[in-house]
Amino acid sequence: MISSEELIKRIFRLNHAPVQPRFNIAPTQDAAVVRIAVNSNERELAQLRWGLIPPWSKDASIGVCMINAKSETVFEKPAFRQAARSRRCLIPADGFYEWKQSGGAKQAHYIYLKDKQPFAMAGLWEKWQSPDGAEVQSCTVLTTDANDLVGPIHHRMPVILPIDQHDAWLDPAMQRQEILKQMLRPYDAGKMAQHQVGSIVNNARNESLDCIKPSDNKKQKIEQDLLF
Repeated sequence: MISSEELIKRIFRLNHAPVQPRFNIAPTQDAAVVRIAVNSNERELAQLRWGLIPPWSKDASIGVCMINAKSETVFEKPAFRQAARSRRCLIPADGFYEWKQSGGAKQAHYIYLKDKQPFAMAGLWEKWQSPDGAEVQSCTVLTTDANDLVGPIHHRMPVILPIDQHDAWLDPAMQRQEILKQMLRPYDAGKMAQHQVGSIVNNARNESLDCIKPSDNKKQKIEQDLLF
């Protein structure tokens, strides 16, 4: 998430959006999500642990395996079905990474929208209580089949929701699965772009603009376009 607070507030219709620039969010770290607040019934931006922990889990470690949820089965899988019914959220992003297998190595790619605008990935959130009574709120990203741009890199991609679908996805009163499932499809490849990035992104400790810089020196214009 590298967009300004004002832009996030405008696109996601938030009154308050205290965001800090992030370039390399790893599982179990906090990620910003937009959801309907329990007490006010208005949109809020919350920081939730990435990696959903089901309410019935004995410990939080299962969250590492729950950073993504297949949209095709999310309404049936025990780990996700309750959240899919009533705890849906939007996960704002300016881009995401996927790794392409090349021989014995993996090459990271940064994938984003051509218009350089932030977008919403479809997500779910959940509450879990630890044995000592502490509550942990966590989230997961829904995935679908890759489109033509992402496909050569990876066979899956996050579900990206157009702005006109945000209200329905967030609304806990929306229970019609046939409508919700229609939203969970690959995004238009013609509206997206990607470029290779350096191995710096492979280490979650690295958190800077260098993570999204093109690794090809001939693509320096892309770097400028991403920021301005």
